[in-house]
Parts: sequence; structure tokens; C-alpha cells
Amino acid sequence: MKAFLQRKNIIFSFKRYGVDCLGAMAQGLFCSLLIGTIIKTLGQQTGLAYLVTIGTYAAAVAGPAMAISIGFALQAPPLVLFSLAAVGGAANELGGAGGPLAVLIIAILASECGKVVSKETKVDILVTPFVTIFIGVALSTLLAPGIGAAASSLGQLIMWATDLQPFLMGIIVSVLVGIALTLPISSAAICAALSLTGLAGGAAVAGCCANMVGFAVMSFRENKWGGLISQGLGTSMLQMGNIVKNPRIWIPPIIASAVTGPVATCIFKLQMNGTPVSSGMGTCGLVGQIGVYTGWINDIAAGNKAAITAFDWIGLLLVSFVLPAVISLLVCNFLRRIGWIRENDLKLD
Repeated sequence: MKAFLQRKNIIFSFKRYGVDCLGAMAQGLFCSLLIGTIIKTLGQQTGLAYLVTIGTYAAAVAGPAMAISIGFALQAPPLVLFSLAAVGGAANELGGAGGPLAVLIIAILASECGKVVSKETKVDILVTPFVTIFIGVALSTLLAPGIGAAASSLGQLIMWATDLQPFLMGIIVSVLVGIALTLPISSAAICAALSLTGLAGGAAVAGCCANMVGFAVMSFRENKWGGLISQGLGTSMLQMGNIVKNPRIWIPPIIASAVTGPVATCIFKLQMNGTPVSSGMGTCGLVGQIGVYTGWINDIAAGNKAAITAFDWIGLLLVSFVLPAVISLLVCNFLRRIGWIRENDLKLD
């Protein structure tokens, strides 16, 4: 059995399912739902109907895009990979608000089942797609509604708790999502799976920004402008190698996230009512900020918000850029003075 699984490239590990697949799913979400939402919002704001159409088409294929991305991470054979489009569509639709989590679980199961039968018969072109799609859609019918409901309920619980206790939950959500962003897992996929929006979404944005902007600014002396851009607009995950060598370098961004989280929830009432995946993106391509702005537009259209005020913009700028940069730099300089952070500890290879 072990030799068979090895031949089929089926590896049961947390890294493959919990890291590789989750990260790939986030990329699939970005290349469909997220970019589609951005294009659609741009079209609505500029009055260009064609952009709205493009964005709508892109967002509509989120399920297939996530499933195919997951199959790619699992190194699925072509017939399995392409068959996952149908599986993703079914799981995402039947999973409702918690569709991304349903897609993650079911696409993994369907992909591995497809890999088992791949190239085992002379009619592989029929058998492999049939098995992959049949098992995937069957599991979607049986499991996706329950998975989606559970994920949605957990997300609703977090959002309810944040509304009830904005200070405490602002700290918890901001710190945990910020940590998830820097770890080799996907904060964006987690936020999408939990449908994390509202005040909790605002706290998540704050935590992600604290890590990305924090690491970008405090490592400027070692990495200059290239590091500033790659971490500030890319990902703080680039620092994971350095964190393993010296975990203390993570202290400044974590402290910054613990401050900016409640500032977002208690002072500025910063809500992220755009696409949930934006809650876990931070300043990556300014997706978090675009998500907040999209939420403002949606709230105005729904009659829940009168207008975008100067206070809104000040809050977004402070939480996203100014406070993370200032707090992280101050704490980092202190840690450098006491020897906890040494020269080149933050140097990117």
C-alpha cells in the first residue's frame, strides 16, 4: 500500500493539505472572486459597464478556480486537474457562505480519489474524469451544506463576539490573523472560509497590515526599497526563515497588531464589508484597502451608510500604514538596543 500511494504521489501530511492546498486555494480565490470584485467595483465607479461584466464573469468561477488550484498543489494528473472544475463549482455553490472551506475539503478528497484510478485502465480518459467528478459532486451533495453551515456559524460567532467585545476581540482577531498571514498558511483562505467581514474583518485587515508594513519598515536598513515593496505590498511570509532563526523579530509586528486591532474596532469602527477574502490580504496589492472601500460603496448602495467621510479615510490610513510602521519601528529599535534583534536578523536572501 505504501508503495502504491508513493507511486500515485499521495502524501498524507499537514504541509501538503494544510499549507500547500490552503495557499493554492487562496491564489485561486484571488484570480477569480477577488480580482473580479476589484474589476467590477472599478467599473461601477467609472461607469464602464464592460468592466462590470468582466468582473462578474471572473467572480462566477471562484469554485472551479479554487478546486483547480488545490489540484495543482496536489500535483494531480491533467485529467484529474481539469475534472476538479465541476467539483469546485458544486462544492462552492452547495456550501453557501462557507463554500471555500467545502471546496478545500472536497477538492482534496476528489483529487486523491482521482489520482488513485489515474492511468490504471485502458479507458483512462473516461474512468479518471468520471471517478473524480462523481465522487466530488457526491461528496458535495452530502457534505458541502454541513461544512458550509459550520464554517459560516463559526464566522458569525467571531463577528458577533467582536461586535459584543470589540476591544478584546479586536486584539485576538488582529493578532491571530496577522500571525496566520506571516506563517506559511493562508490568512486570506481562512477569512474566506469563515466569511469574516464587518468589525472582525476590519480587525483582520489591521493584523495583516501590522505584519506586512511592520516587517517592511523595520527591515528597511537591511533590505532597502526592494524589501520595503516586496514585504509591504507582497507578503511578510518572506521573513519566515528569519523568524525561525530568531523568533524575537516577530515581537514588533505582533505588538503593532495588538494595538491597531482595537483601534480599528473601537475608535474608527473600521468594517471590512467587501469580499471576505480581502480581510486576510492586508496591504498585498492594497487588496485589504480596496476591500474596505468596496464595502463602503456597498453599504452606501444598501442605505446602511450615508457617505464616505474624512474620518473613514483617516482611520483606514492610520490602521493600514501609519500605526503599523511607527509602532513596529519603535519596538524594533528598542529590541535592537537591548540586543534581542541583531544586525542582519531581518535580512532577506
